[in-house]
Amino acid sequence: MPHDTLSAILKRAVYGGRKVRSYIKAPHMYRYLLAGSFIVLSLLITLSANAHEFSVGEISIDHPWSRATPAGAKVGGAYFVVTNNGTQEDTLLSATSNVAGRVEFHEMSTADGVMKMAKVAVPLVIRPGQSLAFAPSGLHMMLFELSGPLKEGDSFEGTLMFEKAGAAKLVFKIDKMGAKAPSANPNVNKDLKIMDHEKMGHVKN
Repeated sequence: MPHDTLSAILKRAVYGGRKVRSYIKAPHMYRYLLAGSFIVLSLLITLSANAHEFSVGEISIDHPWSRATPAGAKVGGAYFVVTNNGTQEDTLLSATSNVAGRVEFHEMSTADGVMKMAKVAVPLVIRPGQSLAFAPSGLHMMLFELSGPLKEGDSFEGTLMFEKAGAAKLVFKIDKMGAKAPSANPNVNKDLKIMDHEKMGHVKN
């Protein structure tokens, strides 16, 4: 059986396998529709490639990413935005990764002009309809005991464990060293109801 041509595939996609001549009276119209279909397919492929969202239960995690590390580095960071789409609060309990021996949550802060980093206690509460952003300049996920350098363009796996939603398995895309936001989605933290885990009682005692 011969392989289908792109033209044949597009015909079936647009017309559901029906004869094209029943609907297209002029040859040039078919060419326009064929070109239009190709553009639509290309757009869908591009959107699919850029889409980088994961969900479990009522929790969604947008664009998990990381930054490349120097050779020999044993510590890295990972970032994402987690949103509670449900009507009840959920809590982030822990995280693991296949590239790290240990994962913790830390936060960057500035006091008297000095930037400091401190470990954040878990669990972390995510309230209904709100988001919690993990970013290089604030709350973030620390990867300790790296099995190897994180290289730009690669990816690695990670899992977030939530009290109600359960385990969310993610794929983190590695961006360039020193990146302040993911290149594929630089506005990932904008226009969100971001929670401040200290001012809003974010850490559950």
